[in-house]
Amino acid sequence: MLLNRRSALSLIACLTALGAVRPASAAARVITYSEQTLAEVVASGEPYLIDFFATWCGTCAAQDRVLEGLAAESTIYAAIPIIRVDWDEHSRGDLVRKMDIPRRSTLVMMRGTTELGRLVADTRRDAIAGLLDLSGS
Repeated sequence: MLLNRRSALSLIACLTALGAVRPASAAARVITYSEQTLAEVVASGEPYLIDFFATWCGTCAAQDRVLEGLAAESTIYAAIPIIRVDWDEHSRGDLVRKMDIPRRSTLVMMRGTTELGRLVADTRRDAIAGLLDLSGS
């Protein structure tokens, strides 16, 4: 049986409706850090990533591109909330001190108050994907 254009479009529509085909891209769930937003994500019980970044940081920008790319390719990665902590604003704050964060461009995978893993200044796609995989989602 040959598949004509109408049949192909119908098949794609059916598969999409059944969830067999994911959308072309999904955006990462980025949440701006505040004590309240962090407390809400912690209380949800779902895994999350804390991203300590600075707008002027080239390494942070490279990590962001990798995170966005992974989210666009996988609904599992796209579902992981990313709590973005502005280094310029919070580098001397309680969160940085309690978590012993050495510098901007630190990514920390968490579930509740338990650290699952971290990367410091690492921009390798496989390393960041591996960190996200620790979520077990």
